[in-house]
Amino acid sequence: MSTLLELESIRCTYQRSIAVNDLSLCVREGNIVCLLGPSGSGKSTILRAIAGLEPLTSGQILLNNEIISSQTIFLPPEKRKMGMVFQDYALFPHLTVHENICFGMRKLSKFKRKQKSEELLAVVGMDNFSERYPHELSGGQQQRIALARALAIKPKLILMDEPFSNLDIELRERLSHDVRNILKAHNMTCIMVTHDQAEAFVISDKVAVINHGKLQQWDTSYNLYHDPVNRFVAEFIGQGVFLPGVLQTPESVQTEVGLICGDRAYDWPLGSKVEVLIRPDDVKLSRAGNLFATVINKSFKGSEILYTLELPTGYKLLSALPSHSDHNLGESIPIKLDLHHLIAFQ
Repeated sequence: MSTLLELESIRCTYQRSIAVNDLSLCVREGNIVCLLGPSGSGKSTILRAIAGLEPLTSGQILLNNEIISSQTIFLPPEKRKMGMVFQDYALFPHLTVHENICFGMRKLSKFKRKQKSEELLAVVGMDNFSERYPHELSGGQQQRIALARALAIKPKLILMDEPFSNLDIELRERLSHDVRNILKAHNMTCIMVTHDQAEAFVISDKVAVINHGKLQQWDTSYNLYHDPVNRFVAEFIGQGVFLPGVLQTPESVQTEVGLICGDRAYDWPLGSKVEVLIRPDDVKLSRAGNLFATVINKSFKGSEILYTLELPTGYKLLSALPSHSDHNLGESIPIKLDLHHLIAFQ
């Protein structure tokens, strides 16, 4: 797959403060990527810069190897051939679904517009809704129409800004799957902004974790969870706690729950004080019963229960255990650590 979009050391400022600072990444054709980060991290500014709604103070953006934004070059948004899907759908309330989809195809004949509209409605599973108005549709249906309208102009790139944030959790997950399937079926390249990790993991091929306007990690969802490059990513992605220990060898750390050995070597001096990232899925029930922890909190998740466990020294662990084994608050249960990755920070 060839590179479609390149961001090269881009910088954006807002009222003299730096919103995006020296950020670079490449997006391959046909990939769905997410810009993920907390509120105010700069992810929406990045999307706006790509769309041509935000100027750059330095760096450049290239689309198909052509510069579309720099300090000296600025291609207007309408000439970038990008489709936008907004958080509030931005459908025209006085136009029918068919008219909304056809809005960007005014140069085509009436017959061609109707034909294309029917094709896109079939793609998004809304075949029988062409004559309805936006207020007659649910939030999920409006989002499908917004996607169909974005696809209608045959864009090189689809940009989506928090597209599912107004939907309930169940619909959000279902629509995320549907939108991914639609984009993949059309080999569309998409960049989506979200602060929801689960949403990013469902829909994306790669995720850019952003904080304070800087790229923290650009990776697959699996690697973000199992191989975070810094403390921020480790804390922001998924759940987990940090257990103190001492580096015994480059590949092992001694902790109160025993010697933790991993699949990577650290070059810190032996004896260094470190903290090991422990995910809820790393903490299992043990038949041996050498280490016990007390249940101090529990949260029922359906197929599993998330327990907060207190070790004898007072440190706490999270453990996701199958819900058919229900443990009571105050109960002491035997545990063991089952780590396949050693993630440690000084």
